[in-house]
Amino acid sequence: MSVPQRHHRPAVHGLPATGAPCTGRAVATVPPARHRVRFTPDLLDPADPALARAGGPPGPRLVVVEARVYELYGRRIHAYLAGRGIDYEVLVLLAHEQLKTMDSVFRVADRMEYVGVSRRGDPVIAIGGGVLTDIVGLACSLYRRATPFVRVPTTLTGLLDAGVGAMAGAADHGRRGNRIGPYRPAAETLLDPAFLATLDRRHIGNGLAEILKVALIKDRRLFELLERHGPVLLDGRFQDRCPGAEVLTRAVHGMLRELRPDPREHRPERLTDYGHSFSPTVEMRALPELLHGEAVCVDMALTTVLARRRGLLDAGQGERILRLMRRLELPVWHPLIEPLTLGEALADTARHREGRRLPLPSGLGRGVFVSDLTISELADSASELRNWAAEERAAGGVRA
Repeated sequence: MSVPQRHHRPAVHGLPATGAPCTGRAVATVPPARHRVRFTPDLLDPADPALARAGGPPGPRLVVVEARVYELYGRRIHAYLAGRGIDYEVLVLLAHEQLKTMDSVFRVADRMEYVGVSRRGDPVIAIGGGVLTDIVGLACSLYRRATPFVRVPTTLTGLLDAGVGAMAGAADHGRRGNRIGPYRPAAETLLDPAFLATLDRRHIGNGLAEILKVALIKDRRLFELLERHGPVLLDGRFQDRCPGAEVLTRAVHGMLRELRPDPREHRPERLTDYGHSFSPTVEMRALPELLHGEAVCVDMALTTVLARRRGLLDAGQGERILRLMRRLELPVWHPLIEPLTLGEALADTARHREGRRLPLPSGLGRGVFVSDLTISELADSASELRNWAAEERAAGGVRA
């Protein structure tokens, strides 16, 4: 009896013949996330080359400026670029959280196409708050896959949050914030505290909430500086080098130290996610009532009470934190801090961070991760915070 013969197709173009063992190789394609963050006082002084040289040799530039910033600084921006002999185009863009959409991203991409931005040699400059820099960063990351960009944040929140991370930018999607966005860091981020001089008091407080986040979870000295100088910083808008310079420097460096080991967030546990466990859901549902930092502060107030109830903070520490929030003229309560919203926010955060390990303060300037929060515990903490805020309002407290 003849034995059937097994036939194999010959290998074609280097592929193994049919039936042959499959082989493969791991290919590393993700470049390291490198970006430069530096303080650059008097950035719009034509004698200072920092902005002209940021991201590459001087050359043609598309400059995207947030509309309010253009009203305040448009003449100086034009004078700087002309004074440095730069061939440039300016796009003025209205940018706030309700416009943090793909439509805004496409507007930037359309102008990049019109101007003819080079894929590698002509970094786009984004001058504005965190929403503006996020929109431009996302547009640049999508346009021809890798167009460089330079961030010039003009708000305190932008300096501390959107300005220092490796994320290129993001857009909101549906009722969720920052749902669409890659990790493609800016070529450079230039921080000039002089822009803060024209912010209103509420937006200074909004940024102080992000500084308080770093203080509570990483830097007791920073917390004590805020206790001592918080109202002065509100009044002076960080234009006084002492204590404003130390507060800004400690806050920015604290963020960078936390983000540097894991710029692409492969590790879901980061202390600087403190204040961002429940606030993303609350902020999006409260728009436009709450600013970003205000929502973060409400989140931190809730988790301060929760940490005290768990014994991670003593009663005196918990009271110091809540009273500092009041002195910074920040809200500690919002009606959305109720079980249904908190349960949905906890579930969303757990999905985003691959588990329920959330940061909580453990003493002043330290933090721990917990993984066993319950809706019942959150509801009890929310009820206690609501009562505290009501007592403060009755006593004449500020934005309790």
